[in-house]
Amino acid sequence: MARTATKTRQVILISGASSGLGEGMARQYAALGRDLALCARRIERLQQLRDELTQLYPNIRVAIAPLDVNDHQQVFDVFQSFKLEFGQLDRIIVNAGMGKGAALGKGHFAANRQTAETNFVAALAQCEAAMNIFYEQGHGHLVTIASMSALRGLPGAMTVYAASKAGLRALSEGIRAELLKRPAPISVSCILPGYIRSEINENLPKTPFMVDNESGCRALLKAIEKEPTEAYVPGWPWRLVGFLMKRLPLRWVLKLT
Repeated sequence: MARTATKTRQVILISGASSGLGEGMARQYAALGRDLALCARRIERLQQLRDELTQLYPNIRVAIAPLDVNDHQQVFDVFQSFKLEFGQLDRIIVNAGMGKGAALGKGHFAANRQTAETNFVAALAQCEAAMNIFYEQGHGHLVTIASMSALRGLPGAMTVYAASKAGLRALSEGIRAELLKRPAPISVSCILPGYIRSEINENLPKTPFMVDNESGCRALLKAIEKEPTEAYVPGWPWRLVGFLMKRLPLRWVLKLT
């Protein structure tokens, strides 16, 4: 669904904001003067981030809360608490995720299950909580952070990660489809980042087209602010890579990723 309002999305909630893309987006939004609702498991890192941002940008509000997104009731409680504190939430970025796992059949079911539950089931809880709030207040922008790996099945440690992100991509489209049935001034964007340097991928042995975290998060914000239905980030070379990934034989796709 296209953007339905031109006003600035002032209050931004970001999950998984204590590191990586979440922290990077928080820094970028603070520099733009946005108010922030930040949640993650590592509250000490959130406290440090809040103190730093409010010192650099004294005109913004930064609220923080501890959140394990796999505690689904806590997701609803924390999101609603932020909504009450700020009065409204203009944009909710479902960013928290993980990349543990291994090829199936290698005895790592627990790690694969944890990745699937965190990247999809916990994201489902966040989307549900977000849409509850948006329907209640009558507006909002839901952003899900998927991955370029959502476009195709991938081997090894990427198998379950890619599958969970593909599920998140489909979930995002399903929410957009529901909004076509019951129109409301609510936008839904699914963002597919390529390789942006963060804790989740810093040990990957093969990372083509990697960009640093600051540049990657700047590209993320540029895409999110346009409120697209879907965006590959950074645009170059990932739009081309995405076009090829959807069409090439799987054997060739592996050379791109």
